[in-house]
Amino acid sequence: MFVVGLTGGIGSGKTAVTRCFETLGVLVIDADIVAREVVAARTPALQAIAARHGQTILLDDGNLNRAKLREIVFKDPGERRWLEQLTHPLIREGIIHGLQNAKAPYSILVSPLLIESGQAQLCQRILVVDVSRDTQIERTMQRDHNNRQQVEAIINAQISREQRLAHADDVINNEADLALLADTITKLHQTYLILSKQHDS
Repeated sequence: MFVVGLTGGIGSGKTAVTRCFETLGVLVIDADIVAREVVAARTPALQAIAARHGQTILLDDGNLNRAKLREIVFKDPGERRWLEQLTHPLIREGIIHGLQNAKAPYSILVSPLLIESGQAQLCQRILVVDVSRDTQIERTMQRDHNNRQQVEAIINAQISREQRLAHADDVINNEADLALLADTITKLHQTYLILSKQHDS
């Protein structure tokens, strides 16, 4: 299976890009969705989190209180490492399962932590969705109703824009309008179809 890894910083517009690919019939595996599934109510991973942080880390319905956990791991790098050691192998397993069952000519693995987590090893090509830091901040503040300080903390916790671009085989500049984005993606799609055929032969 030919897999394109798609990544970008928070607020770069990865969702808009993946929607465009989906309209072209490409299978998209979203690492964020897999990450939510591995800590769903009553999963072993969620039980381990509750054992470490107490029952107050759970909402009344038994699901994870994401906001509270986010607060803990952003304040304490040690807790973030512990959480990553618990969840990253499970996320990887879920991603591999999804990719193995793909029927499309190629698949896209979208992940904000594609490079940091080692998930890039599952991909034949890396596509980075890129915007300026100012655009990241503006979009994320509007979307998540977070203040500037919170958004900057999230950006600073991710690898730098320069590091991300250094890993890129392809780059989408996502500062422009949706029409231009769709045109860019259609061209990339044709390239990936050719590369996937070469990969399979």
